Amino acid sequence: MVETAPAPVLELPRRQAPLIAALVALRPRQWTKNLLLFAGIIFAAKLGDPGRWLAAFAAFAAYCAASSAAYLVNDVRDADSDRTHPVKRSRPIARGELGPRPALAFAGALAVIALALAAALGPGSLACMAGFVLLQAAYSLRLKALELIDVLTIAGLFVIRASAGAIAVDVRISQWLLLCTFLLALFIALGKRRAELALDGVNARPSLSGYSEALVDQLLAIVAAATIAAYAAYTLSAHDSRWLVATLPLVVHGLFRYLLLLHRRGLGEEPESLLVEDVPLLLTVAVWAAACAAILAFD
Repeated sequence: MVETAPAPVLELPRRQAPLIAALVALRPRQWTKNLLLFAGIIFAAKLGDPGRWLAAFAAFAAYCAASSAAYLVNDVRDADSDRTHPVKRSRPIARGELGPRPALAFAGALAVIALALAAALGPGSLACMAGFVLLQAAYSLRLKALELIDVLTIAGLFVIRASAGAIAVDVRISQWLLLCTFLLALFIALGKRRAELALDGVNARPSLSGYSEALVDQLLAIVAAATIAAYAAYTLSAHDSRWLVATLPLVVHGLFRYLLLLHRRGLGEEPESLLVEDVPLLLTVAVWAAACAAILAFD
């Protein structure tokens, strides 16, 4: 009788303590999306105003709380499907480390905190936050299952962030800059769908049935070209400084680098991770931000 070798044992990650699991479920890495709240104070060249910086940080904290509340609700709703996903199955709610009831209670508390912070910044900020929360809820409950509508909704949420940042610090934000925000967010959202389509045998989300790799590649090319054109128009029409046009090559490089990583390495499913893990892309964003700040501050 021939003895067969025992099957290899798959060692699962050790379960996290409830408090750690709750903190992980907030997805703090994705708070980088809310750095857009500082665009208003930076592009209005109000860097030397402590009061405006305090308002900007309060707005940033409010949107981090609101975003985390939405992530908790979304993870409770998608727990079953997340367990079949190679990355999402490690989320605390999908692993059973954080129960649905405490997760939803935590989400409710965070939503209240977000609305209270926004209300303290004024009625305009409160209106933006209310719109953000409602659109996030609509996305989690229904819109994320609809092809094209899902990525357009994500882009709309980023526009709300940019507008809220300007309203919080009482500065005007260029319509061209808002358009750039919408297009760049749409570009990244489409890249995420492109990466999800490349996952063999994984039903990452319902809306993927309406996409194909060829379609998404065409949309990415269109949106990338539109983003470059919109940013060029913004820099050429900026009242503060037309030297901003010198930063256009950095924007082009950032978009091209993202496309390269998407096609050559299959990355892009987690753009917030890609931003901090790919050194050339991180340097491009850092140099662009520093250059814009310097031009607006000293020109």
